[in-house]
Amino acid sequence: MNSINVVIDTNVLATAIKSKNGASYRLLMELPNGSYKPNISVPLFVEYEDVLKRASLNTGLSSSDIDDILNYLLSKSDIREIFYLWRPFLKDPKDDMVLELAVESNSRYIITFNIKDFKDIQKFGIQALTPQEFLKLRGIIK
Repeated sequence: MNSINVVIDTNVLATAIKSKNGASYRLLMELPNGSYKPNISVPLFVEYEDVLKRASLNTGLSSSDIDDILNYLLSKSDIREIFYLWRPFLKDPKDDMVLELAVESNSRYIITFNIKDFKDIQKFGIQALTPQEFLKLRGIIK
């Protein structure tokens, strides 16, 4: 299976570390198989770290555990720099940050639970999918 560029929204990563059940966790477990290539920018990584280390997330993981997960994700990702801004396109500036990364990295998909927040991104040749939809599309789950 060919690797495909994606951007993983923060809500998917947070869900994956909260529970070993479900498509978000399965998505992360697919990283070693190379069926997709995550793309990360510094601002998105900072958001990942901020959200995952919030006490309110209640994952039972230590800060060091979170660092290990993020470092592993980084080791499997392409780190991208964003040199242009054409905001605003979406309602939320944080979603624009995700979209800009997807455009710059030639990602075909943004994997998110907030599909409605990425309205009209098809103009950029990008589709928003849930983790389950992405895994089904790639033939990883039925």
